[in-house]
Amino acid sequence: MSATTGEAGSAPLRIAIPNKGSLSQSATEMLREAGYRQRTDSKQLTVLDTVNHVEFFYLRPRDIALYVGEGTLDVGITGRDLLLDSGADADEVRELGFGRSRFRFAARPGTLTSVQDLAGKRIATSYVGVVRRHLEAHGLEADVIRLDGAVETSIQLGVADVIADVVETGSTLRAAGLEVFGEVILESEAVMITQAGSTGLSHGFEVFKRRLDGVLVARGYVMMDYDIDRGHLDAAVALTPGLEGPTISPLHREDWVAVRAMVPRDGAQLLMDELWAIGARAILLTDIHACRL
Repeated sequence: MSATTGEAGSAPLRIAIPNKGSLSQSATEMLREAGYRQRTDSKQLTVLDTVNHVEFFYLRPRDIALYVGEGTLDVGITGRDLLLDSGADADEVRELGFGRSRFRFAARPGTLTSVQDLAGKRIATSYVGVVRRHLEAHGLEADVIRLDGAVETSIQLGVADVIADVVETGSTLRAAGLEVFGEVILESEAVMITQAGSTGLSHGFEVFKRRLDGVLVARGYVMMDYDIDRGHLDAAVALTPGLEGPTISPLHREDWVAVRAMVPRDGAQLLMDELWAIGARAILLTDIHACRL
């Protein structure tokens, strides 16, 4: 076992991963980018990565927070919505930047306009815990009905007056003759979780978190290289300060230098235009596959 991935004699870090659904593929891709072994067959329930001293458990997304909250597993990747809906004794420790979704109320057009109109209504949802907490926060009482999937038809069938569900474009709701109203119930995305109040987490967990942090930074930044006359260097560095300052190297061409800096991926093309305008040449962008900061 490498000293960088675990402590001598310690048990492997036990990590819960969604076994299917929208979170599963993105979580697996992120872990591969972070250097972890992943399953090659969707029927595999566990994978032991002896090199990195971790063991992955592929579980139903709704169950992950419960296993982590009970301390059966050390770390989990799940959705914020599933974490909150479970009521598990687990805490969110890191947003992971994928699986984003928005939860809204919806009803027939013109029937309800605000959260206050929900008092006494029948609300159908797959996320009972999330909805009940939202109602409690507003001091409202309503009949919350759990349905697993296809909640849009519950109003048409007379089972509910309102639904609470994930809304992306709203096209599914419109097709069902519904429209959203009121405030957003919850902004969700994939998160890393641990047992609530965990203290003294292992060195293995710190390595795991650092690796995922590195993937997120690598996805959000690119490496920029360019050449520029020293007379314009200060202006160029002001545009590309890097994280701890750019790397500057002399060129064979007199009074010219090569500059290298990490820059945010968003807006990188505009930054290239600005550098060109002040005299930079040979401007290159390259992806960053991993990093430690």
